[in-house]
Amino acid sequence: MTYTLSDVDGPLTLLSLLYDPIYEIQEDKEAETGAQLNETLNSISETTFKDCKHAMRSVHAKSHGLLIAELQVHPNLPTVLAQGIFSHPKNYLAVMRLSTTPGDMLDYSVSTPRGLALKVIGVEGERVEGSIGDETQDFLLVNGPMFLTPSSKKFLSSLKLLAKMTDKVPTLKKALSAVLRGTEKVVEALGGESAVIISMGGHPEKHILGETFFSQAPILYGPYMAKISVTPVSSELLALVKSPLNVNGKLNGLRDALVDFFATKEAEWELRVQLCTDLETMPIKDSTIPWPEEISPYISIAKITAKPQAAWSERLSKKIDDGMSFSPWNAVAAHRPIGSIMRLRKAAYETSANFRALHNEVKVSEPTDLDELYAQS
Repeated sequence: MTYTLSDVDGPLTLLSLLYDPIYEIQEDKEAETGAQLNETLNSISETTFKDCKHAMRSVHAKSHGLLIAELQVHPNLPTVLAQGIFSHPKNYLAVMRLSTTPGDMLDYSVSTPRGLALKVIGVEGERVEGSIGDETQDFLLVNGPMFLTPSSKKFLSSLKLLAKMTDKVPTLKKALSAVLRGTEKVVEALGGESAVIISMGGHPEKHILGETFFSQAPILYGPYMAKISVTPVSSELLALVKSPLNVNGKLNGLRDALVDFFATKEAEWELRVQLCTDLETMPIKDSTIPWPEEISPYISIAKITAKPQAAWSERLSKKIDDGMSFSPWNAVAAHRPIGSIMRLRKAAYETSANFRALHNEVKVSEPTDLDELYAQS
């Protein structure tokens, strides 16, 4: 459903909850869990580096689209929405990285959830710890509104299982994915959806440009708390929503689809925010619970436009996949990540970036402009 500001402005201003540190509850042995998480992620990177002789991310290793875009903040946003980098109308340059979730370079026949990392460049404002002096704001999104596990400990358990399967039995993974896709089709035909089946390789064979992406875990939104989404709105993208895309037997099926699209077409998305208005139904500590949109809708605060371009190249991959880090902690203080899952992601993403910088002998840094990308991509 689409909402206008006139529909929700007054009630949203009254109902949106102000952030309080007491809402963030430390999990039992959270530091120990974080250390094990980093160790597990590092083991995935070590395994893929041994196989590929190139250091990659321990999650979302395979990029399918690398786009240069523009983010335009809407004018005349009400105060409750005019927060952080969205406090006034402004056009920003941005980088978009479309990927799938595994840490190894799986065949496209293994169909897993899709991700979108958005890096906004040239932002101003007080920074979070670890990003002082930078001028970027990252939003890391997945094409589902809820996180797979309710706690960092359970996330660690699932990641350890994933680590054991990294680079193992690729033929079995393809076969299992085909079975799981069939199972998910049955579930969806009955009006449901299984995040577990999708995460294990049963993601429906749909065009990645028809997806809506969600932050899943919350961030600060000025004095409030929120989740973020990126939703296709241009007619060319809307035509791809739930559009079948058979990539079986195609070496780079998703990537080829993106390259073909952006060879001639422009894409437009809306960046939307969902403000927390009720801690009981919109919890901070459990990201497996989607925040109900009938209580607090996602509202458009900016437009993202990507013009026709080369959507992927080896040169772009070296500059973006290898040379940039995407983390929710590349952030201004007004959009600081909150909750245990987000806290543990900070060290994990730093570890991954350091691993890639060391083994690929490349400097991983935050851009201040895109002149070099424009000149060489």
